[in-house]
Amino acid sequence: MSKLWGGRFEGKTDNLVEVLGESVSYDARLAPWDILGSIAHATMLGDCGIIAKGDVKKIIQGLRAINKAVAAGEMTWDTALEDVHTNIEVALVDRIGDAGKRLHTGRSRNDQIATDMRLWMRDQIDVIVLSLKELQNALLDLAEAHIDVILPGFTHLQNAQPVLLAHHLLAYVEMLARDEERFIQLRQRVNVLPLGSAAMAGTPYPIDRKQVATLLGFDSISRNSMDAVSDRDHMIEFCSGASLIMMHLSRFSEELILWSSSAFGFVEIGDAFTTGSSIMPQKKNPDVAELVRGKTGRVYGDLTALLTLMKGLPMTYNRDLQEDKEALFDASDTVQLCLAVFTRMIPSIAIQREAMAHATAEGFMEATDLADYLVVKGVPFREAHGIIGRIVLFCTQNSRRLPDLTLEEYQRFSPSFDKAVFNVLTPGAIVKRRDNPGGTAPRRVRAALKQARRRCR
Repeated sequence: MSKLWGGRFEGKTDNLVEVLGESVSYDARLAPWDILGSIAHATMLGDCGIIAKGDVKKIIQGLRAINKAVAAGEMTWDTALEDVHTNIEVALVDRIGDAGKRLHTGRSRNDQIATDMRLWMRDQIDVIVLSLKELQNALLDLAEAHIDVILPGFTHLQNAQPVLLAHHLLAYVEMLARDEERFIQLRQRVNVLPLGSAAMAGTPYPIDRKQVATLLGFDSISRNSMDAVSDRDHMIEFCSGASLIMMHLSRFSEELILWSSSAFGFVEIGDAFTTGSSIMPQKKNPDVAELVRGKTGRVYGDLTALLTLMKGLPMTYNRDLQEDKEALFDASDTVQLCLAVFTRMIPSIAIQREAMAHATAEGFMEATDLADYLVVKGVPFREAHGIIGRIVLFCTQNSRRLPDLTLEEYQRFSPSFDKAVFNVLTPGAIVKRRDNPGGTAPRRVRAALKQARRRCR
């Protein structure tokens, strides 16, 4: 076969260069979007009188036939043709003859691939946004089913204050809501048509870029041809957003791993989302959570790869940019898979109420409320903090718990204590007192659940 785009060359391309330069082995997945863009481009060329309407009809019919072949798995991809675009164009010429050679009029592979990627990204964003909503709803279902469950809240992984489990789960709903918002905003920046920028300076043909934008559902057209073919900001943003999603899933995975351990015993993850040990028959390992936690680093790597790829490139198109796709595809595939499996796993989680209640009774988590109790009695907070610290020290030295102390023992540390002190020593009373917007009080959490449910519709 002659050299691709080889009119200027006499010698053959080294076979290793062909291996190095081919991308169809991974960009073939762009075929439906490439064909969609080509149909719009051909339609515009015909309407503008640049190519004959008869040729346009043949081109569109041929592209639709190729699209069916791709969907049926009948398309043969030739790595010697380098990429998805050229494979489709050669297949088109084979089907309809010389009319197929007119399709590339007024465009370059540079603005063509930029368009394909934006079309593909737009669809992936829509899937990810829907997946984020589905996961949020799964978390809301779990929260609503256990609205009265209290567990320890931690700082520094030490028992801190009791909180409602629903409040804890709502924290992840908020994280995912920000992820959703980021991708919705990114979609606006993705939805800009680069086609018509040609190689980097625009095209002399009297094309109608706005018509193509309308046909493909783009909100606007790019304003600078040089930027349009070399811009990869949206891909970096995509991988950044994907990294944040994975970070949030990884944080939740870490908690599920801890909570499902015998040391905590707060949850039991369903059998469909856990595995056994090859040697220890008693084991039930939280492998899904561990795999998601591990794949987070992989997506971080995709982001780093794109940032590194772009940092030294001069304007405009450079062949280095071929390396953008695998990182982007991997980030998208990974985050979509992890969101899907996480959403399925959430309903399988059995909440161990007794274990959470037992853990909530440990660790002197009433201490902050005892200090607040003294403040209400007129004791300055810093002084109250010291008094409660000494009471906790007394308890640790005597193997006692704060609710176990008598009123007389409390009064040894401060005369401000009276019998009302025992009203603030239960987990239920403690969470109920956090009755401010954003707090863990049952009334506030129920309201937050309703608001979140409305957002996730």
